[in-house]
Amino acid sequence: MQGNLSRLVRNGVRPLLAKSSLHTTTVNYDSQVSEKTLNQVTLLGRVGADPQKRGTEEHPVINFPLATHFSYKYESGDVLQKTDWHRISVFRPGLRDTVYKFLKKGQRVYVTGKLSYGEIKLDDGQVRSASTVIADDIIFFQPQSGKT
Repeated sequence: MQGNLSRLVRNGVRPLLAKSSLHTTTVNYDSQVSEKTLNQVTLLGRVGADPQKRGTEEHPVINFPLATHFSYKYESGDVLQKTDWHRISVFRPGLRDTVYKFLKKGQRVYVTGKLSYGEIKLDDGQVRSASTVIADDIIFFQPQSGKT
């Protein structure tokens, strides 16, 4: 461990937890040091609207909003529920087709993917920043009897 730690420090890597089982892997590309990164999102919520198909025939994308919420209690005893809305985009062909055919508003789903940031140009010419979850996998939950 000590030899590996010394080698990492010589290569410019400063581990946060020197004595843990965690490690940092470095790869040299054309004398540049590259390190592993992680961009992973996991959401469990309800679909806010039926999925919409966008893009072109060659490069289609399916988008839908997903609502997640949490509740908290004030000292007065009042309970407030806060809902967050997430934009989900599906590019993977098999998953994209399944989502478009079978996913419906109100359905509960488990989404894993990565967070992406970009800009959206509105019809009036204004530009707004937007965050999107690019879905890698979506698990559909069966509705309970009598509920959607």
